Amino acid sequence: MVFNALQEILRPYEKHLKILPYKPEFYGLVTRLPVHKGKPFWFAAVRMGKNYVSYHFMPVYMDAGMQKRIPPELKKRMQGKACFNFSEVDPALFRQLAHLTAAGFEGYRALKYV
Repeated sequence: MVFNALQEILRPYEKHLKILPYKPEFYGLVTRLPVHKGKPFWFAAVRMGKNYVSYHFMPVYMDAGMQKRIPPELKKRMQGKACFNFSEVDPALFRQLAHLTAAGFEGYRALKYV
């Protein structure tokens, strides 16, 4: 359920990005263009773990300005520099994550990654 809800946040971007080969416990999107060392660049991924589901979001990692846009409630879910962990669906946090994802996509667009 958590995995599917996080995956839905990324669905609108499938038409602009490439879906990585699918595994039941993993869903990821990368750029279609080779923008980093001749290879596609990660945008986001959802990975099912043993105790939680992780939402890996590269725009937060590569853009310090994006770090400042993370609401405090969402920041509490951060693990490392670009990963958010969830063990249950939280509509309010998922809305914040969706807004952050939209901003990250616009950042990729400005960089001409998409």
